[in-house]
Amino acid sequence: MINKIESAGLHFTGRDAETYSRMEILELPRSVHPFYVGCQYHPEFKSRPLEPSPPFLGLLLASCGKLDNFLEVAKTSSVPSKKCRA
Repeated sequence: MINKIESAGLHFTGRDAETYSRMEILELPRSVHPFYVGCQYHPEFKSRPLEPSPPFLGLLLASCGKLDNFLEVAKTSSVPSKKCRA
C-alpha cells in the first residue's frame, strides 16, 4: 500500500520513533505544491506563540512567501533550525 501511495506522488517522510513502522508524516514535493504536509501526530501540542512547531511554522512561511529563504538560511546556519527566524 505504501509503495502505491508513494508512486502516486505522496512521500512518507516521518515514522513513529518506537517501531518505525507507523507512518506519521507525508508530503507532496514542493515542485507539485508549495506546502502540502499531513501528520498523524498533534504538532499543536508542541506549539507556543513565539515558538511554533515546524509544521505550523512551515505553513506560515509558505503562505507569506518566505519558506525558501528560511530553508536556505537554515541549511547554511550553525543555529538550530528551531531558533532560525524568518
